[in-house]
Amino acid sequence: MQDQYRTVAREGVHETEIGRSRFICALAPAATEAEAQRFVDRIRREHPTATHNCFAYVVGADASVQKASDDGEPGGTAGVPMLQMLMRREIRYAAAVVTRYYGGVKLGAGGLIRAYGGVVGEALDEIGTLTRRRFRLATVTVDHQRAGRLENDLRATGRAVREVRYAEAVTIGIGLPDAEVDAFRRWLADATAGTAGFELGGEAYGDA
Repeated sequence: MQDQYRTVAREGVHETEIGRSRFICALAPAATEAEAQRFVDRIRREHPTATHNCFAYVVGADASVQKASDDGEPGGTAGVPMLQMLMRREIRYAAAVVTRYYGGVKLGAGGLIRAYGGVVGEALDEIGTLTRRRFRLATVTVDHQRAGRLENDLRATGRAVREVRYAEAVTIGIGLPDAEVDAFRRWLADATAGTAGFELGGEAYGDA
């Protein structure tokens, strides 16, 4: 698995005019390919009279799913440069749709490539990105007497507390970078006089 990836900070829209054509780039995070396609379909419905609604998306921390469409523009002049911009910026789990309203001036193949790739880059700059880092999920089990203080200590030391469940004992779900697991075990033993349980789980991504 990748140690980290970048994605779009939020859904947003950026518009520019090139050769009297309007280029409107809509960006959104997309956790799955189905979610990316739903976003593409929604933007198309919002711009039914546009000349073109071209798209590109990348899903997977390792960019395992990549798709692009020129939507009637000359082959390779729209979707591919959009996808290349996402890949160049190392953007994952994101979808981009560029809506074009033709303004009467032909841009040529080179002009189209610069326009479609460029407006995606501008949109990323304007809307912003964030980095997600790979974590090991872990569960800490502790008695009720120590739970409140331990939770406070975890948050105070910047640990990613994901959930807290109260039953006969208290279980606290956390996220840890791989490199910190052994040091955390030692810290936990010291903090709870060796009374806390610790169990490693799977992997997930969280804000860096």
